[in-house]
Amino acid sequence: MAKTDPLSIDVFWSFRSPWSYLATPRLLDWSRRYALDVRFRPVYPLAIRTPAFFDNVHPLWTRYFMIDVHRVAEMLGLPFHWPSPDPVVQLPGPNGRPRTGDVQPYIHRLTRIGVVAEEQGCGIAFANAAARLIWGGTANWHEGEHLVNAAREAGLDLATLDRVASSDVERIEGVIAQNQADHERAGHWGVPTCAFRGEPFFGQDRLDVLLWRLEQNGLIAR
Repeated sequence: MAKTDPLSIDVFWSFRSPWSYLATPRLLDWSRRYALDVRFRPVYPLAIRTPAFFDNVHPLWTRYFMIDVHRVAEMLGLPFHWPSPDPVVQLPGPNGRPRTGDVQPYIHRLTRIGVVAEEQGCGIAFANAAARLIWGGTANWHEGEHLVNAAREAGLDLATLDRVASSDVERIEGVIAQNQADHERAGHWGVPTCAFRGEPFFGQDRLDVLLWRLEQNGLIAR
């Protein structure tokens, strides 16, 4: 590999993951600061891929999760509010825990246009703008000009993203399925997971470890 060639990482990421949101500003910064190809590879969240996962978590899991995600957002200086609406539609379940609804108008659209954004060379920039919109406290983020402006911030046109995503569903779903298979093959199931040369780095709290590994492998500034 020539010295001028950038290193590359695969970023397995979900629009429904607050941890993905909290990681993305740093990943976008890396893509601009370093000779690093940050390959945005959106996957469906566990609530879609493996909805039974949440039936089996410890009863304290939700409470701890909510405490932790709010304090990490505060530590990072990022606004954080649970999305309204939630990107994954969930309904009351028989065991008192939410169940994933059969109709999902948001997460399929978001994930598909995320694929198209990456194909147009602006995946991580779109992920950052859209995640800040969804998780940063914008009510009804799916309405009006909110997503239009997020796409524009990333250098994209939302109408074009939607047109490609809706006209090429089978191919794009194939890309998402391949992302999910490669995600698992990389060595983890959660998001965000970054993969670099056979090593998975799961969670926003492992980005410093990943950066250390990249620097060991010759990461340079642009």
